[in-house]
Amino acid sequence: MAGKPKSNRREQILQALARMLETSHGQRITTASLAKEVGVSEAALYRHFPSKARMFEGLIEFIEETLLSRINLIQEEQKDTLNRTQHILMLLLGFAERNPGLSRILTGDALQGEHERLRARVSVLFEKIEVQLKQILRERRLREGQGFLIEESSLATLLLAYSEGRISQYVRSEFKLKPTAQFDTHWGFLKQQLIQG
Repeated sequence: MAGKPKSNRREQILQALARMLETSHGQRITTASLAKEVGVSEAALYRHFPSKARMFEGLIEFIEETLLSRINLIQEEQKDTLNRTQHILMLLLGFAERNPGLSRILTGDALQGEHERLRARVSVLFEKIEVQLKQILRERRLREGQGFLIEESSLATLLLAYSEGRISQYVRSEFKLKPTAQFDTHWGFLKQQLIQG
């Protein structure tokens, strides 16, 4: 019973940090401003998180768990390689669009001046997603008897670069240019190129 309020307060702190990342575009968030947003003292923040870096890590863990678990679900539900790929790209773009503050973490924009390990952790997340994409693309030859015009690892890099670019545009436009805008058109073109193999 005693652990429940602590857990709720931790979630409140992380939600407040995510909101501030969305509204304080281009500004560094201090623990003082975060404490004010949550309605607690700075000391109270540190009772739940030993450092601001740990708060950011809490958000990164949420991003990792959400994206990687949903990618696994996509692989279970979708059997066709191109459908899997399309759903994963849409997942990344849709997640960023629904979570503008977190999209600033994905691009590294919110991590400027923060601990280097945070950016490294986001890099590892993108590496994991790229490995998943690469594996899905490689399986096409086994599952469907067809390959691609270019090597699967290059293709995975290209597709992830497309997603990262759209998310960066979203952050740079201060969340005006939606990452999912024109996705159907973009995917139609990409798919046409992919199936030429």
